[in-house]
Amino acid sequence: DSLVRLLWRDFEVVATVADGLAAVTEAERLEPDLLVLDVAMPGLNGIAAAARLKEHGSTAKVVFVTNMKDREFVDESLALGDVGFVVKDRLVADLLPAIQQVLSGRAFVSPSVSR
Repeated sequence: DSLVRLLWRDFEVVATVADGLAAVTEAERLEPDLLVLDVAMPGLNGIAAAARLKEHGSTAKVVFVTNMKDREFVDESLALGDVGFVVKDRLVADLLPAIQQVLSGRAFVSPSVSR
């Protein structure tokens, strides 16, 4: 809910989902410009959901949110292109800048992620 409240001020939120499979289904149906996905979504994690969408031709850009600060997850997500990686403890500070950068075609990684 707090994530949606952050986004409503500046963006049109067209759907919220509870798991990765629902994210894929809704993204294919709605064709959004941007997805905000939790890396640890049940059923199909956010990175796998984004990869599946890219395989199916989606052009949506993606911002991942996560509690994980491990570089392995960052590298895996960045390989998808047009993505941001926001650590949840920096959500308020980093989410909007991440979305703006990703929509402009640049990657974003929260500064607290291990190098």
